[in-house]
Amino acid sequence: MSLRGLSCIFPVPDIKKSAEYYVTKLGFRAVEYLECKEPHICLYRGNSEIILLQANIDKVLPNRTLYGYGFDAYLYTEYQEDLEKEFMEKGVKFVRPLEVTDYRNREFVIEDIDGRWLAFGLKILD
Repeated sequence: MSLRGLSCIFPVPDIKKSAEYYVTKLGFRAVEYLECKEPHICLYRGNSEIILLQANIDKVLPNRTLYGYGFDAYLYTEYQEDLEKEFMEKGVKFVRPLEVTDYRNREFVIEDIDGRWLAFGLKILD
């Protein structure tokens, strides 16, 4: 038996504002399910999915605030240079530029509209 995928679940203070950011700045496609019993917006880009939920708080507490370190999501891509350039052109806030980490991933890190850190990278194969 194998797993087929994974979706990040992000509670956000303003679901429409966050979705708009992901669409205009990060190139995701949004599908709204706001009339459901549990309103949410699904964001898709390639094989990645992020699900936004309307939070009952005004500010997101990212992993680095709650636990002292850590990304809030890691999205895998083979085309880091192209994606980094696309995001730079759209004015996305960068935390770290593209680099090779000490754990042998090529990655860059951005901060989304809600303060979450998203890493985009891939393991370097020898």
